[in-house]
Amino acid sequence: MPAQSESEPRIYLDNAATSWPKPPAVYDAVDDYQRRLGSPAGRSGYAEAAEVSRRIETVRRQVASFIGLADASHLIFTFNGTDSLNLVLHGLLKPGDHAVTTVVEHNSVLRPLANLKTAGVETTSVGCSAASIIDPDDVRRALRPNTRLVAIIHASNVTGAIQPVADIARIAREAGALSLCDAAQSLGHLPLALDTLGVDFLAAPGHKGLLGPLGTGVLAIRPGAADRLRSVRQGGTGTQSERAEQPDDLPAKFESGNHNVPGILGLGAGVEYLTSRGIADIQQHGERLCQRLLDGLAEITGVRIIGPPLAAERVPVVSIVVEGYDPQEIALGLDAVYRIQTRPGLHCAPRIHDALGTQALGGTVRFSLGPLTTQAEIAATINAVAELAGSEVVG
Repeated sequence: MPAQSESEPRIYLDNAATSWPKPPAVYDAVDDYQRRLGSPAGRSGYAEAAEVSRRIETVRRQVASFIGLADASHLIFTFNGTDSLNLVLHGLLKPGDHAVTTVVEHNSVLRPLANLKTAGVETTSVGCSAASIIDPDDVRRALRPNTRLVAIIHASNVTGAIQPVADIARIAREAGALSLCDAAQSLGHLPLALDTLGVDFLAAPGHKGLLGPLGTGVLAIRPGAADRLRSVRQGGTGTQSERAEQPDDLPAKFESGNHNVPGILGLGAGVEYLTSRGIADIQQHGERLCQRLLDGLAEITGVRIIGPPLAAERVPVVSIVVEGYDPQEIALGLDAVYRIQTRPGLHCAPRIHDALGTQALGGTVRFSLGPLTTQAEIAATINAVAELAGSEVVG
């Protein structure tokens, strides 16, 4: 098994970290801004600046429509999914409040809540099943009279397991609590509408399923919920500059400082690609390839698949452990010998590894597929894992 040259084609299976490759229109949108426009949004009056402002608002409407948000002013541009989550967690919770979350969450939720604990915010963390699914009744039992927020990931970034977010959001609403959904791994992979999920806040990065550049994110706010959210970042908005206070109107209340204009315009091109191709087609493509990967890996001696057995129960994310090998060894071997790129370790989600018994193993090796992943790449990946595990190469 000779090492592959860097000139060999990459099999990129790390889309849960950031999607790649992007549709060509994404690169074109970023390049057009940098070379032709080069102006800030909402801060100048010349022709290029006015065009940038118009295009930013067009992307805002595109993304809002993509998630079924009628009022586009409630779609906030942020710098990544972590930024979106922090805007809600720090903007909503105050001393004496109680929040409910789960062991499945990413550190982008866990760490802000740990920080808020020092300010007097209490948190209850709900466990998961062996397939990494949250039971809504466990969330119900964790609620208290002072529960202000339930924070739930839509799909695990470790196992891909799709959580019953709509049921959990309903339980929170009936108890008088708000709900926050981390859609980092689901938005762009699954049909998703804010009203259908029933959540008050939906946070996501732009660089994963939405196919945009790094440094972009969105926060969708249900009408009526914005008044309960404090601004946690103040500064220039290009509007109401005579006021000492942050504007209260949306989206300015939560959008201080210059926008990442090239990123947002690239994000718009990514969403346009998703809309044109159709989210149903992308979901079916992901399920089909993910099931092929699950079936092939299941035939390899010494390989254990973590999470739900069926692709229909997860987004196209698959984690495995290989008996006798550290996850880093498998990932390094896949890259060095086969140019197959994955992510080993704990994936910034330590509690799910504790819950599933993979923490002591060093975590898992994660394969995450995208809309441009091919059947041939999946077949090559199955063969490569079989070779590294010392098993028979599957057909």
